[in-house]
Amino acid sequence: MLITMKELLSAAQKHRFAVGAFNVGNGEYLRAIMETAERLESPVILAIHPSELEFLTDSFVAYCRDIANKTKVPTVIHLDHGGSVEHIVRAIRCGFTSVMIDASTKPFEENIRITREAVAIARAVGVTVEAELGTVGQAEGSMEGGSDEILYTDPQEAREFVERTGADTLAVAIGTAHGMYPKSRKPKLQLDRLKEIASLVPVPLVLHGGSDNSPEEVAESIRLGICKVNISTEMKKAFFGRLRQHLAERPNECEPTVLFPSAIEAAKELIGRKMELFGSVGKRSLYA
Repeated sequence: MLITMKELLSAAQKHRFAVGAFNVGNGEYLRAIMETAERLESPVILAIHPSELEFLTDSFVAYCRDIANKTKVPTVIHLDHGGSVEHIVRAIRCGFTSVMIDASTKPFEENIRITREAVAIARAVGVTVEAELGTVGQAEGSMEGGSDEILYTDPQEAREFVERTGADTLAVAIGTAHGMYPKSRKPKLQLDRLKEIASLVPVPLVLHGGSDNSPEEVAESIRLGICKVNISTEMKKAFFGRLRQHLAERPNECEPTVLFPSAIEAAKELIGRKMELFGSVGKRSLYA
């Protein structure tokens, strides 16, 4: 069931759960994500970053759409961190049902201008828009970028931003970072800031950099208003950790049908745990 992000997150916001957005960098990830979502009857978001789209090519989106249209679980195909209006237009032409325009590193007024342009283009064809205010940090192992210093989302600015842009969802900076944190750095979410943002902003809120935060903090953030959590590096780490182990045991093996199944299972285990944490398991029944 292929739907828009607005349709998907309306139910999440109403029933206080979150939906995982898992980055689809190859066909093996796609299989792991969709098979887990179907087994757990969980809605799901297939996220594709512009650099991933460049690697996979536009035809891969047609493959994702075919699978999404055939499955019974609500599925969104989402452009992750689109950095320009050109990225937005390409994604819409490919068949994405949701796009993110990320102008968060720009000054406030320029972020508003770019986001409004993206919203006007996407809304004309029924595509949902996610925007970002504040900047997510950068940890280890992520190609998504980020800021060396997190610029936290100001609650009052968040309200003005959504009112002036018409964005359907808002990614907020409350202390997360893309990638995995080094052992010397312990992440801490500013949940009081999130609570204030949620009280002022009516649209669903998004948590980027959700790979390496404590389950307790993530669960509390969902209770306070987070409706979408992005997972990329942690899933990839599970997949390639198992694959490296398999290659070490069988260094001369070169058949994908032998090498990949156990790596796919490792990714599925991680995805399943995240869906349980987000509260999305069994929520397929909420969607027509």
